[in-house]
Amino acid sequence: MTVHEAGIGRYFEDYTVGDVYQHPFGRTISETDNTWFTLLTLNTNQNHFNADFAARAPYGKLIVNSGLTVALVLGLSVVDMSQNALLNLGWTDIKLTHPVFVGDTLYAESIVTETRESKSRPYAGIITMRTRGLNQDGEEIVSWTRSVMIYKRGATHDKNYFPEAKTGQLQLPPTGEPA
Repeated sequence: MTVHEAGIGRYFEDYTVGDVYQHPFGRTISETDNTWFTLLTLNTNQNHFNADFAARAPYGKLIVNSGLTVALVLGLSVVDMSQNALLNLGWTDIKLTHPVFVGDTLYAESIVTETRESKSRPYAGIITMRTRGLNQDGEEIVSWTRSVMIYKRGATHDKNYFPEAKTGQLQLPPTGEPA
């Protein structure tokens, strides 16, 4: 029997400048998502939570909080770009290029723009990427450049974290017995 240790994502050695990752998940934004995020972050702009107020604004409906838009697109990119990161080093050039509304579905893609070895941590490297979010119609809604410090494959810091069961390894039931 083979035990596959817990873990997902890529390591520093897996990235090549110019590679594009179309991240696998999409996320539809609900009114509850937008309202809760807006309240959680104490954003008092009524265009995010007061439908009557927003109806009088140029778009005529609630606009999704831009902080939520950035957070969701970032989250959509993690599985490919920073699942094995130990540090976010920075974001630059954040641009909000198209409004996002309740009911929109967001997607994300990233291109690797730079890779380099870490000077201070031999077990890690630095990846720089350009990420953009798209809505269901293919409109670019947000973009930025981000740098992360990511583990190399041989790093030990992100390995062997799954707890050992006190009852021993999981086993197949004996043949003929119900599972």
